[in-house]
Amino acid sequence: MDRVSSFDEPLKKLLGGATAKVMAEHLDLHTVGDLLHHYPRRYEERGKLTALADLPLDEHVTVVAQVADARILMFNNGRGKRLEVTLTDGSGRLQLVFFGHGVHKPHKELLPGRQAMFAGKVSVFNRKMQLAHPTYQLLDASDADEATEAVDAFAGRLLPIYPACKQLDSWRIAKAVDAVLPSAQDAVDPLPASLREGRGFTPLPEALLKVHRPQTKADVEDAKARLKWDEAFVLQVALARRRYADTQLPAVARRPAADGLLDAFDAKLPFTLTEGQEKVSKEIFDDLATEHPMHRLLQGEVGSGKTMVALRAMLTVVDAGGQAAMLAPTEVLAQQHHRSITEMMGELAEGGMLGGSDRGTKVVLLTGSMGMAARRQALLDLVTGEAGIVIGTHALIEDKVQFHDLGLVVVDEQHRFGVEQRDALRSKGKQPPHLLVMTATPIPRTVAMTVFGDLETSVLDQLPAGRSPIASHVVPAKDKPHFLARAWERVREEVENGHQAYVVCPRIGDDAEEADGKKGKAKKKAADEDPEKRPPLAVLEVADELRKGALAGLTVEVLHGRMHPDEKDDVMRRFAAGDVDVLVATTVIEVGVNVPNATAMVIMDADRFGVSQLHQLRGRVGRGSAPGLCLLVSEAHEASPARARLSAVAATLDGFELSRIDLEQRREGDVLGQAQSGVRSSLRMLTVIDDEEVIAAAREEAVAIVAADPELEHLPELRTVLAALLDKDREEYLDKG
Repeated sequence: MDRVSSFDEPLKKLLGGATAKVMAEHLDLHTVGDLLHHYPRRYEERGKLTALADLPLDEHVTVVAQVADARILMFNNGRGKRLEVTLTDGSGRLQLVFFGHGVHKPHKELLPGRQAMFAGKVSVFNRKMQLAHPTYQLLDASDADEATEAVDAFAGRLLPIYPACKQLDSWRIAKAVDAVLPSAQDAVDPLPASLREGRGFTPLPEALLKVHRPQTKADVEDAKARLKWDEAFVLQVALARRRYADTQLPAVARRPAADGLLDAFDAKLPFTLTEGQEKVSKEIFDDLATEHPMHRLLQGEVGSGKTMVALRAMLTVVDAGGQAAMLAPTEVLAQQHHRSITEMMGELAEGGMLGGSDRGTKVVLLTGSMGMAARRQALLDLVTGEAGIVIGTHALIEDKVQFHDLGLVVVDEQHRFGVEQRDALRSKGKQPPHLLVMTATPIPRTVAMTVFGDLETSVLDQLPAGRSPIASHVVPAKDKPHFLARAWERVREEVENGHQAYVVCPRIGDDAEEADGKKGKAKKKAADEDPEKRPPLAVLEVADELRKGALAGLTVEVLHGRMHPDEKDDVMRRFAAGDVDVLVATTVIEVGVNVPNATAMVIMDADRFGVSQLHQLRGRVGRGSAPGLCLLVSEAHEASPARARLSAVAATLDGFELSRIDLEQRREGDVLGQAQSGVRSSLRMLTVIDDEEVIAAAREEAVAIVAADPELEHLPELRTVLAALLDKDREEYLDKG
C-alpha cells in the first residue's frame, strides 16, 4: 500500500458498513484520514470526575461519573416501571431515567459506587438536569467482562472524549480510531523538514498517536501544537498561492489625472477627510496604480465613511479612462448608494447632460425592478462608456450587461456575495478589474487573515467629526418592569426635544396567525408557563400597543419587508422629513438608513439578535450633532449568556472588540458560515480567535515558501496535502466571505 492510499481508504473496509454509514452521514467522516483527524474534544482523567454542574442543555454529552443511588419507581397504577439513577461528581448531581423493558440491565449494573461513562442528550425535567435512556460503559473493575474490556480499551490514564452524535457514542468512536490508528504511520507530512526541525515539532505520525492515545497531558499539548500548525500553515499556503497568482495577472494601472474629476470632487467637499480616510485612500491609490489587480478588503465601523473612500477610488478610475461598478446586496441599498453618491457629486454626476460639468461623468443605477426604457438606457450608457459609474444589485452580473472598459469593482457587504458572482463581474473587464470589498461588520484581524487571506486589509476605525456618542443600556423588562416604563418616557422626552426614535422588533407579526383563536390561546398558555417559549415581539402588535398606551399622541408608523416598495419609500421619506415621531421596524433599517435627527432606539427582545446585528442597528442613531441613546430590552435571565452578550454590546462602541466577543461566544462555525465549508473541514484543532500567533507565524512562513517556490515543485508532500484540502468544493471557500 503506498503512503497516501491508506489515508484514502474508505472506512467501510475497516469498520464495516453500518458504522461507516453513521460516520459518513452524521459526522462527515468518510476515509481513514478523516477519522484520524477527528480529534478528541477533551480528555477525562480516570478517577477524576467531570463537572456535572456545567453541562450544556440540549447537547449530546459524554460524562464520567459515579452512581450515588438507584431506585425503581412504579407509575400508572403499577403498570409502568421507571429506573431513576442519581450520578454525582462533587460539582453537582445528574439524574438518569430508564423506562419499561429498558430498566433491567441498568438496574443490575448501575449499583451505588460504580463508575461509568454515560452519553446522552441533556434535558430538564422538574427543574433537574437529566439524561433519558443514556448509553453507558462501566469503567471500574468488576466481574463483568464488559467492564474489564472497557478498562483495557482505555489503558491510558487519559480517556479521550470525542465529538459524538446520538447514533454513535464517544467510546464507540474511540474503538473505531483504535482500528485505524496503525495507518497514522502513513501520514503525509505537509511541513518542509527545515521548518519542522527549526520549530522543534513532533513528527506527524507521532502527533496523531499522541492526540488520540496520550499517556500524559504533555503528550496532548505536544500533539496540539503540531496539529494546529499544520492546519494554519496549509491554509496560509493555499491563500499565499492565490495572492501570488493574482500578482501574475495583468491589469490596467489607473492613476488619477491632474486637475480631473477627483480634484474637482475634493474641491467641493464641505468637510475635510479624516486621517484614516486619507491613509486608506492612499493604500487604494497605490494599488490602483500597479499593473496587477488590486484585491483589498476595506472594513470599517458603521458611519466611518467607507462609501466616501470607495467613491474617491471610483472617480480615480474614471479619471484614468475606465469605468467603476458598485455592487450592493439589496435594491434598497443600491438606491440609497445611488442617491447619496449623486448628491455628493452634484453636477459632476451629470456628465454630458444639460447643466452638468464638463469634467463630470454619468452615474447610473441598474436594478432588477427598473422599467424597460430606463434599463435599456442604462445598458446603453455602460456599453458606450457614457456612464463612468454604475451602482446596482446582482442585475449587474447578467450576461446582457456589457461595459466599455471596466476598471474597478466595489462590492458592498462582501458576506452576501459568493465566489461565482465575484468572478462573473470580474470577467466583464478586458483585463481583470481591480477589486475593493467593503464590510461594515468589523472582523478581528485573525479571522480576516483566515477568511479573506487573499485580500489585503485596510481598516477605518475612527468616526468622522460631528458624529455623536451613543449611550447604551440594558433594560431588564422582566425583573424591573418600571425600567421599561422609563424607557418609553425617554422616547417621549427625545420627541419633545424635536428628535425622533426607532423601535426595533424581531418579527413582523401575522394577522392570519392571530385570527386562529385556538393557536393564539395555545401560544398564550405556553408563554405564560414559560416566557422563553413565547414568540418574539412583532412590529404590528408593538406599534398598536404603543399608539394606544405609552406613546399615545405621537405619530407612530411601521416599516417592514412585507410592505410594498412605494409604501416603504413613503414612510422612510416622511420619517426623514421629520413628519413621523417613532418608526417601529424590523431589521430592514439595519443597513444604510441615514436620518441624523433620529436620536433614540429601543430594541425589543434584544437577546434574539446577534452581537454584530445589534451593533449595526445601534449605528442608525447618533448620526447628527445630538447624542444617541440605545436601549436593549430583554426578558432574559440575569445570569444567562444572552444577557452577558447584551451587557457586552452596552459596554463598548468598538465594533472590532464586539466581533471578538461574538466570535468567542459563537466560535468559528457560525462566523465562517456555510460558505466556509472548506475551512470547517480543515480547521479541527485551530481556533481562529485563540491562535493568533500561530496563524501570523504560519502566514509568514507560507509567504516565504510560495515566493521561493510558487509551484511547490520541491515540496511534493505539501502539494499532496493541498490537493486533498482544495478539491473543487473546498477551493471555493477561499474566495467567499
